[in-house]
Amino acid sequence: MPKPIFVLNGPNLNLLGVREPAIYGSETLADVGRRTQARAQALGLTVDFRQSNHEGELVDWIQEARESASGVILNAGALTHTSVAILDALNAAEKPVIELHLSNVFRREAFRHHSYVSAAAQGVICGFGAKGYELAIEAMANILAGR
Repeated sequence: MPKPIFVLNGPNLNLLGVREPAIYGSETLADVGRRTQARAQALGLTVDFRQSNHEGELVDWIQEARESASGVILNAGALTHTSVAILDALNAAEKPVIELHLSNVFRREAFRHHSYVSAAAQGVICGFGAKGYELAIEAMANILAGR
């Protein structure tokens, strides 16, 4: 059995379904987790789905991925635009990375147009809401199949 894909979610994603539903949708993070698990299972993969509001915990999980995961799908939330520590951890993990956003960050405030995560990512999925998690699982499955 291959190692799981770590699906990591950053600050405020625990508020999905109640925080700005016009931007982020009405599904909860638990709903998104179930959707992600189901898509992975259909592809013969497993996921370890986590969320933290703390940058250091995300860094710890990314470091853990080096030994325990086959790849990382990361929705770092606002930390995408600010965290060199997360970028350094992603580079050190030496795993395939997919950057994920529920909203299309390029249609939003200018400060959201820059991403530290992108420098370590094989690709970026944004603007498809919760469906983006399923797309990220499919993309990671393709990446892992090509390794």
